[in-house]
Amino acid sequence: MSPLSGITPLQSGSIPAADLMSSQVSPLSGTTGLAGTPGVAPGAAAGGDSFATMLGNMVSDINTQQNTATQTVTALQSGQNVPLHQAVIAMEEANVSFQLMVEVRNRLLDAYKEITSMQI
Repeated sequence: MSPLSGITPLQSGSIPAADLMSSQVSPLSGTTGLAGTPGVAPGAAAGGDSFATMLGNMVSDINTQQNTATQTVTALQSGQNVPLHQAVIAMEEANVSFQLMVEVRNRLLDAYKEITSMQI
């Protein structure tokens, strides 16, 4: 099953902005979670997992996907019995996961900049 198969299209105005981050489906695990983080069930952040642990798990999962894609492409190049479409799908999954991580980072940096620019 492709990690992208669990993502449903978002209709403009169908979800309030406050609920948008908590209701997305993670392309990494197919589960819904806080900000689309992989392997984190809804409400798990309140259960004791720190934000740093969630981010660390996300980066670790993306690294695993990158390594899997690299191994698949290497196996294809070396002539092993790996279908071409499987290698392309692994590369695209890793690419989409990496783009998600970059966007999460950008949003976090924007939020940090906004908070630091607030006057007390």
